[in-house]
Amino acid sequence: MSHNHNHSHGTDNVSDGVLLWTVIVNLGLSVFEFVAGAISGSVALMADALHNTNDAAALLIAYIARRISRKGADEHYTFGYQRAELIGAMIQLTALILVGLYLVNEAVRRIFEPEPLLGGWIMAAAGVAVVVDVVTAWLLWAMSKGSLNVKAAFLHNLTDAGASVAVLLGGAAIYWLDWTWVDPLLTLIIAGYILYMSFGLLKKTSRILMEGTPGGIELDAVSKAIESCDGVVEAHHIHLWKLDENRRALEAHVVVTKDFSLDQMEALKQAIKQKLADDFSIIHSSLEFEILGVNCEPCI
Repeated sequence: MSHNHNHSHGTDNVSDGVLLWTVIVNLGLSVFEFVAGAISGSVALMADALHNTNDAAALLIAYIARRISRKGADEHYTFGYQRAELIGAMIQLTALILVGLYLVNEAVRRIFEPEPLLGGWIMAAAGVAVVVDVVTAWLLWAMSKGSLNVKAAFLHNLTDAGASVAVLLGGAAIYWLDWTWVDPLLTLIIAGYILYMSFGLLKKTSRILMEGTPGGIELDAVSKAIESCDGVVEAHHIHLWKLDENRRALEAHVVVTKDFSLDQMEALKQAIKQKLADDFSIIHSSLEFEILGVNCEPCI
């Protein structure tokens, strides 16, 4: 029997064109900041440019992954393609971590080998970047709800906006106070924040891909909930994971008494499934019933 579940998570009504426009805008900003950074000699501005370049790539991955994830289940991928978004998030977060490590290295080098800087160029470029980052983040905000992939892209642009403001203030300090040490310091701060945010999201994404138990759920609580249903003696061999960032799944062996009829067992199965959905938001559950006293088959 085929079951078609249609789950909307708040992003389906937003045009994919929004993502494409943000890609184009961020690429344009990156080119502008690279040129301005080369002219002004600012490593912080180059850091912002690298971050924006990665964001443009991340948004393109988000667009592609989002379209793939809409494909329905088929004989090759019976759970559907929604994990494509998780793979997209993993790619962009890994790239962002590499960018962050590069920026740390470059900032440390500039501390010991300072270079002349043009504060006026830094302020102008950072000012443009602030406007573009804020507009991009605003466009992505509605799409970030319910999508870890788009949320990663949204957070990238939000942190870009903060980084651009910092670079703008740093450019002002360089222009009026000649504080050239501010540039590598800002780069270290930007890089540190990039790494902090990226590792956090990478951990969350990896947990889903590794089919880890969803956060906030204890297997013991799930077991007790199943065993609280009338006629259940024991629940074991429980496996709990997330099909994607929104859908939780479970499989378990349920031991019942010998005097259960087929109709009673079917009613019990539906009762357990409903309890799992109500108490733990588990929307897909596979239950294998065992009669008390009969040896359980080996299970992974």
